[in-house]
Amino acid sequence: MAVYTEVPDEALGAFLAEYDIGGLLSYKGIAEGVENTNFFLHTTGGHFILTLYEKRVAEADLPFFLGLMEHLAARGLACPQPIRTRAGTALGRLCGRPAVIVSFLDGVSVRRPGVRHCRALGSALAGLHAAGADFALRRPNALSVEAWRPLFSAAEAEADRVAPNLAERTRQDLASLEAGWPRDLPGGVIHADLFTDNVFFIGDRVSGLIDFYFACTDAFAYDLAICLNAWCFEADGSFNRTKGQAMIAAYETLRPLEPAEVAALPVLCRGAALRFMLTRLVDWLNVPPGALVKPKDPLEYDRKLAFHRRVNEAAEYGWSG
Repeated sequence: MAVYTEVPDEALGAFLAEYDIGGLLSYKGIAEGVENTNFFLHTTGGHFILTLYEKRVAEADLPFFLGLMEHLAARGLACPQPIRTRAGTALGRLCGRPAVIVSFLDGVSVRRPGVRHCRALGSALAGLHAAGADFALRRPNALSVEAWRPLFSAAEAEADRVAPNLAERTRQDLASLEAGWPRDLPGGVIHADLFTDNVFFIGDRVSGLIDFYFACTDAFAYDLAICLNAWCFEADGSFNRTKGQAMIAAYETLRPLEPAEVAALPVLCRGAALRFMLTRLVDWLNVPPGALVKPKDPLEYDRKLAFHRRVNEAAEYGWSG
């Protein structure tokens, strides 16, 4: 989340007049993240999040994202629900951008997840995969292995300015992953971006999952690999196997991994790390002037890739069979 587009008071007031959410009391921009413009809204009807869709989010994909959130919420998953206008539409336009208002979820994200948080996340992830099983729409993963080389091409010339020899390391990772990327794994709807700031907790309980704007149809185990990357590394770059074991075991309580998924987990984890290193690298080198945005460090995932290159089996991530 970030603020790329400033919204004048008059434009916001006219937009909110289409909704039955009460009068505006206050609003403020949300600076975290790098994808869309987001505002926290406080009205006489409650609290909401307003999103204006920027750059990577294609307008044609919005029915998938909004329909998915409504579908998951109807099946008991705690996630934002799009607020519809009096005319019954969920998607509008504000300041020339597609825009939506969604419900606000209680809870806080954790900056330093512990074992209990990883366990709860594993259960929530399996619950998401189950809740999305009968969602009718499909959306290919636009940031899967086929997209990584074009991303790298956009940043290759300046990569070594970010870190010595980053370009060569990335070339080697790309060649290895393109040659060995697993196909035909069990799949369906995945979140594809379930970082710690996209999961809310009340105590040790997951109270909500947010930011579904990378959701797509892909391998379930790839979603798990993204979470292992995002939740189970320590600040010093080491992988915490205890956290990984808790996450995987909790996930398997609801959905046991198939042998092919277990075998593919090291490649999936390495690929997930490369995907986020590349998108962060492109963003790091291309922050729009004046944008209220904090780009995320691509070298965090360069360090994680160093670990993944040495892994040969799922047990090193905590899988215990």
